[in-house]
Amino acid sequence: MARLVANRRGFTLVELMMVVAIVAILAAMAIIGVRKYVSHAKTAEVTNALGQITKDVTSAYVRDQMAGSVLALHGSAQKSNQLCESGPAVPSSPTAIAGRKYQSRPVEWSNGWQCLRFAIQDPQYYRYEYVVTGTGADANDTFQVKGTGDLDGDGITSRFIFHGALVQDGSDIALVTGPNISETNPEE
Repeated sequence: MARLVANRRGFTLVELMMVVAIVAILAAMAIIGVRKYVSHAKTAEVTNALGQITKDVTSAYVRDQMAGSVLALHGSAQKSNQLCESGPAVPSSPTAIAGRKYQSRPVEWSNGWQCLRFAIQDPQYYRYEYVVTGTGADANDTFQVKGTGDLDGDGITSRFIFHGALVQDGSDIALVTGPNISETNPEE
């Protein structure tokens, strides 16, 4: 009776090396993808915050800001629209967010931030500023909402800025905002 001999052959060294090389390439691609995902997740904080601040600027501008004094009978008060005053940078030092998160205190969100009714309670990766040029009530006055950060702590900062301005529209003054956030080094 003839015995069938099973062909027992293992993997060669070349085949094993090719498998290891393929796994290494896939792992490298996964690491790059995860880093990009994490970076995009962190920059989502600043884009969302700047969008919310800009909405708050618009809401504060259209909110009636009349004097609170009692009006005489048949008296009237003039409605006035005005941008909120500038808000201080939070955190005040750029090094507080270099490669780490910062937990702000409620008192840091003062002046213009209170008028805007904006604050961040959660730890943040970015430093936020709200800057108004001019009185905030006249045509050609402008505002900027800024977010800066150094996600990896290497000294290179990312900068996000949203612009707006008061423009003359016939006899009225209108608030207009930029169509987009300008970004410099967004993934730094």
